[in-house]
Amino acid sequence: MSPTATTVLVVPLLVFAAPLLARSVSRWAAVPVVVFELGLGVVAGPALLGWVGESELFGRLSDLGVNLLFFIAGTEITRSAVRGRTARRAWLGWLISITVGIAAGFAVSPGLGAVIIGISLASTALGTLLPILRDSGDLTTPFGVAVGAIGAAGEFGPIIAISLFLGGRSFGTASVVLLLFGLIAVVAMIQAGRTSHRRLHAFVESTLHTSAQFAVRTVLAILAVMVFLTVQLGIDMLLGAFTAGIVWKLLIRDADEQTQRSVEAKVDAVAFGFLVPIFFVYTGVKFDLQSLLDHPLAFAWIPVVLVALLLIRGLPSMLAAPEGAGRRERIATGLYGATGLPIIAVATDIGVRQDVLTGTQAAVLVGAGVLSVLLFPLAASALRPGSVERDPAAPVVEE
Repeated sequence: MSPTATTVLVVPLLVFAAPLLARSVSRWAAVPVVVFELGLGVVAGPALLGWVGESELFGRLSDLGVNLLFFIAGTEITRSAVRGRTARRAWLGWLISITVGIAAGFAVSPGLGAVIIGISLASTALGTLLPILRDSGDLTTPFGVAVGAIGAAGEFGPIIAISLFLGGRSFGTASVVLLLFGLIAVVAMIQAGRTSHRRLHAFVESTLHTSAQFAVRTVLAILAVMVFLTVQLGIDMLLGAFTAGIVWKLLIRDADEQTQRSVEAKVDAVAFGFLVPIFFVYTGVKFDLQSLLDHPLAFAWIPVVLVALLLIRGLPSMLAAPEGAGRRERIATGLYGATGLPIIAVATDIGVRQDVLTGTQAAVLVGAGVLSVLLFPLAASALRPGSVERDPAAPVVEE
């Protein structure tokens, strides 16, 4: 059987198995399904069973998956993420994290490698945390709003840093290009938010249960346009995906509430039922386990980096904890803030391709990111036993 045929068979089976495994252990611990997706990718990848390897088809689908992940993160951005007390504290925390992270990076890999390490240590996996917050009913609570603001800073900030420092241009040129994209994005957001878009909403509603599925097609079109624009400008495509999510939210915000829920469910089905799991499985496949096996002492660095995530990203994230939060809730806020993986995977991949990080260094960082996704949300949930299920349609609490 050809490698492509094997991939077409094995990857869907891995995606199918991941939630079953998550459910099977749920009676003991609420392990995020992404952990199993990553783990299955590692097991099926070149380092162990060798059933699946890197391929162009797999890589393209993975790119679509990570773009949809950041698109959904953009749709979840509230006013609290960009203005007010919570936003100010979230961005202050991120600035502290990126400064300390780069300083720590210089001790390991001076130069551009330090920037990549700093970006990795200053990231927050908002796209990974959103399903966890939804499932726990925390998304619309003050705690969920705070984590959302921290996650926005921890994803949007690193994306900007990647575009400025890792795009192959001088800092000045990269800044001008980024500013140009920012102006285009602002114009698109203003245009999307200035009218009610009743015709769009009516067309979306009329095709919700037909083969036209105009809402999903519109989402993919907006995503494609914004990603294409960033690629043409030579900046990170995740910035375009994130912006596309914000634009879509503005376009659909005045639609009937039931329509919004239906559209959200359809987009989630495409994203979390198909493309996003492929991204995480592919991340596991690309995980350079062999480099760690070749250098066993490198395994000892994974818990060190995990602690660094807590100190460098987690502690500053506590600044944005809800006003009046107790000690346990502040610690839980920091744990969520220190949960990082997608940006780590993206940044380290760039580092390896540009020969400023070794495969072992990248594997250590990604390995710590995987452990953060496994351990930190579990610990945060244990610290907040009083959290209860809430109606996802409940009004979002703004601070």
